[in-house]
Amino acid sequence: MPSKSMTKALIAVRAAVRMKILLRRLGETQEDATPLLRDAPKMLSERIAVAKISLRPASSAAQSIDVSTPRSQVSVNWMYNDLFAIHALLTASALNLLLLVIPLALASGILGWGALPTFWLNLLSLIPLALVLGDVTEDLALRFGNIIGGLLNATFGNIVEVILSVAALEKGLYVVVASSLVGSVLSNLLLVLGCCFFFGGLYYKVQTFNATSNRACSSLLFLAAIGVAIPTAAKNILMGDSSVDSEQTILWISRGTAIILFACYLCYLYFQLQTHADLFDGEHDDEEVEEEPMLTTTAATLLLASISVLVAIHSEYLTGSIEEVSADTGMSQAFIGMIVLPIAGNACEHMAAIVVATKNKMELSLGIAIGSSLQISLCVLPFVVLVGWATGHAMTLALDLFIVVALVLSVIHANFITADATSHWLMGVALIAVYLLIALAYFFQ
Repeated sequence: MPSKSMTKALIAVRAAVRMKILLRRLGETQEDATPLLRDAPKMLSERIAVAKISLRPASSAAQSIDVSTPRSQVSVNWMYNDLFAIHALLTASALNLLLLVIPLALASGILGWGALPTFWLNLLSLIPLALVLGDVTEDLALRFGNIIGGLLNATFGNIVEVILSVAALEKGLYVVVASSLVGSVLSNLLLVLGCCFFFGGLYYKVQTFNATSNRACSSLLFLAAIGVAIPTAAKNILMGDSSVDSEQTILWISRGTAIILFACYLCYLYFQLQTHADLFDGEHDDEEVEEEPMLTTTAATLLLASISVLVAIHSEYLTGSIEEVSADTGMSQAFIGMIVLPIAGNACEHMAAIVVATKNKMELSLGIAIGSSLQISLCVLPFVVLVGWATGHAMTLALDLFIVVALVLSVIHANFITADATSHWLMGVALIAVYLLIALAYFFQ
């Protein structure tokens, strides 16, 4: 059993970690923060330092760890730190109450409760798992430099979409794969960005953001749209040519395009993290205090692996019920993929982007909305095509014509609205309206 002083120190660590998570999520600015929040980074550092000292076995007046201190005792102390940090991560948001749904979701898949309960329970389970996965990934990335940390965030930032897409790919649900990934792009680019502009505009008459980084991201988004449009156009041209094996030709065009898009994403990462990192640092970096990781590397890695396994299990049950849910409810697979899955899968990012927009931190808000769109269109979508190539699944970038038209027009619309690097609430209305038009068309397909 831990001593009384150790218990107090552990409580201090838990409180400090919770404060750290809140500060990280809220992103308060210097102007609108209360005196407590303005002093919180300094208080937090002192509190964690004192707590960690208190956790060590007191072998001298300075309470430092003597060389004779058993390693097992030190390991136990760090284990307590990790347990309280994990507890803080799991209780940091009201959305994490949905973690209670996980046992029911697993039971629905194992016991066969029916397609509809299995679909919705497993869909709800993915929401808190995505939130915790993002927090753990960010915490682990703090232990490495900008390049490796950025790669970690890029790899695991959309791991839910990757696992869900691969699970659907294995079942041959190519329509669901394509529509869910394009739907995620449209959800971030229209719905999330529109809500950021709208709710931010309710607090501030006009908001501004970095024009240079916005133009760079806009050009890459248009590149991604072209990367989908060309294989689709080739499909419509070649289908009527009997002298060409159109399916194989389209397949190779898609795979070549996927490699080019993925290479462009790696260039974007190098641009963002190395050569032009100052453009993506945000608006208030001079006021921010350097963050420290809350979990040990071992704990963060194990937690990341455990959550990824859970996401894979829920994705398996979810995708296995889509065909039956579509037949029972009348919702098309395209509507489920384009609208339902992206909104649920990106719910945490949606909320985070809107909250920081109301704090007038538009760089961070656009980084979440447009950054996620770039990750999915330049990284996840090509990656799924390449996974299909490796596993013998004929996944192509030649999508349904309506999906491609919606994507290209949405990118043009978003680029036009953000061209002058300013925003207000009416721009948000315009973006949300386009998303609702697309959702309406898909609902009646």
